[in-house]
Amino acid sequence: MTTSETGILISIVIYMIAIIGIGIYYAKKNNDAGDFYLGGRKLGPFVTAMSAEASDMSSYLLMGLPGLAYLSGVCDVFWTIVGLALGTYINWLIVAKRLRRYTAKINAITIPDFFANRYRDKRILNGIAALIIIIFFVPYTASGFAACGKLFNSLFGINYMTAMIISAIVIIAYTTLGGFLAASTSDFIQSIIMSIALIIVVIFGINSVGGIEQVFANVKDLPGFLNFNATFDASTGTSSPYGIITIISTLAWGLGYFGMPHILLRFMAIEDENKIKLSRRIASVWVVIAMAIALFIGIMGYSMSKANVIPALEGSATETVIVQIANALSQNGIFFAIIAGVILAGILASTMSTSDSQLLAASSSITENLMDGVFGVKLSDKAKVIVARCSVIVISIIAIFFAADPNSNVFTIVSFAWAGFGATFGPIMLFALFWKRSNKYGAIAGLLSGGVMVFVWKFVIRPLGGAWDIYELLPAFIVACVFIVIVSLLTKAPEQEIIDEFESIQKMD
Repeated sequence: MTTSETGILISIVIYMIAIIGIGIYYAKKNNDAGDFYLGGRKLGPFVTAMSAEASDMSSYLLMGLPGLAYLSGVCDVFWTIVGLALGTYINWLIVAKRLRRYTAKINAITIPDFFANRYRDKRILNGIAALIIIIFFVPYTASGFAACGKLFNSLFGINYMTAMIISAIVIIAYTTLGGFLAASTSDFIQSIIMSIALIIVVIFGINSVGGIEQVFANVKDLPGFLNFNATFDASTGTSSPYGIITIISTLAWGLGYFGMPHILLRFMAIEDENKIKLSRRIASVWVVIAMAIALFIGIMGYSMSKANVIPALEGSATETVIVQIANALSQNGIFFAIIAGVILAGILASTMSTSDSQLLAASSSITENLMDGVFGVKLSDKAKVIVARCSVIVISIIAIFFAADPNSNVFTIVSFAWAGFGATFGPIMLFALFWKRSNKYGAIAGLLSGGVMVFVWKFVIRPLGGAWDIYELLPAFIVACVFIVIVSLLTKAPEQEIIDEFESIQKMD
């Protein structure tokens, strides 16, 4: 093993041991399912903010976004960032506090719990919502496992499948041991590591090509690369227009936040709702800066390829641009190799911080919502925690099979899962929180119509191209909203008890 590989390995091993240690530490603090899945609602404002954004900024922050920018230039990533930044801020602004209040009042510890208790429908809503979480979180988690496999394969030449499984085992270990508190604390630490990684990559990259002016000089003549209304096509060396319909479609990424279980759970878990404002500011500022740097790294990476600092990358290999930059840094001695290891630990952090939250959300769907809510299987608190841990392992095994293809595209998988949650949970979340006339029939119709439309638009309508080439989240979100409104108005109004409960929450604003 070379000096650079040794240094990188030292950093990654220390990081993995520390993360597992967090899981062991919090294992003793999980006395019941509420602790395991929601940490007893004891998160402070900083941990809430940074764990929410770390669990949001999955492998697409350090792999997907830079890779897309490297491949096609500024435009696509820029409009994605604008949509995500707006979505992040609005979600914190209008959803966080009311969701925290509502879930505490009706004793809901999962998102399906909230829907079921809000509309007084334990079986159908619980069952559908739980199945949606499992359907979309398995491939989402698989994308994280795949990112880890790609990382170790490109670094050390380790077999992709072996590397992916080892990474999955580490994630499974600390998640099954420590539950939500371990996941949230590790996410907070991981967000710091991700930030350090981004800063180091930028400093090294700029210096390696001779300054920031040279970074842009190496790409300024590429057609469409630095435009906001066109994309660069590396295969032909030409640009393609990026019209208003595509921009609106890309901005629709922001709608996904209203339906992301692993993010919404952080709102439910904060200790003091009065500190949500501070959390919102921290989260919003961090996410904008982090994504802007990720975009710049894509530009810088292409410039580094032109300067022969890193190899030229094509196709899905562009998602390893940060890996290649870290590899180049590691060639400068053991100290820089250890620093490179910190960068690569940042990639692991971005992946693990999302995967752990997704595993917990999927696990809770099985134990709390399907077993208890739908099938009425009653377990003791200790038994629930044991079953929860077992379900995390089972879901992880299924995700490993989904991640078996080393050529899978992280950004593509994440975008589809994001659309799935955004179009199913997003509309019902907003109507549940802000429209007292919405009822369980409208909620069910919204979940089903949104989920079906995601698949129909993705695989039937969008391939038609032209004006139909719209990100499936937008049309599916609109369809779900329409169904919620129409079906709610055509069916019986909610019981007075539900309306009184809604108004009591509303009066607290």
